[in-house]
Amino acid sequence: MQATESQNIFNIREGDIRLFEQVFQMYCKELVRYANTILKNADEAEDIVQQLFVNLWQKRESLQVNTSMRSYLYRAVHNCCLNRIKQLSVKQTYTTYMGYAGEQHSAPASAAIQQKEVEKAIGVAIEKLPEQCRKIFKLSRQHGMRYQQIADELNLSVKTVENQMGKALKHMREQLKDYLPGVILFFLYHN
Repeated sequence: MQATESQNIFNIREGDIRLFEQVFQMYCKELVRYANTILKNADEAEDIVQQLFVNLWQKRESLQVNTSMRSYLYRAVHNCCLNRIKQLSVKQTYTTYMGYAGEQHSAPASAAIQQKEVEKAIGVAIEKLPEQCRKIFKLSRQHGMRYQQIADELNLSVKTVENQMGKALKHMREQLKDYLPGVILFFLYHN
């Protein structure tokens, strides 16, 4: 760094507003062009550069330039642009999420109707099971009992309970094949 440039930086730190304005006039346009190549948005680029100079003036007393003023300013603009891109990315992710979340809650009436249809279809399918098969299925799925507990309660072997549950599940799949997406969603949101 040249002696005059280090003296200029010292003078800016000391509050030389005229010198600071000269630096601004000298670099502003090229820094805006540079920022625009990164951001692809002229207004954003101009805002970045203006905010950079405002921050520089406000924090001038702690200004540390180890390279040339030009290099320092380009590096600062580059970093500000990267930060802005990160902010925009986070904002876009949030907006996308909120749009998705909004869609999930936008049609509660139709979802409630669909849920009632699925519940009714499940109830009808359960009632169509043979009596012993139905008892075993209900004890397992509605009461959360294990196969051994069901076997003990109904005085059956565990193997018989397993076989009856296999038949019940096959029957339920066949009976509810038209409702399968709804059944999956029903069980996902009700567990």
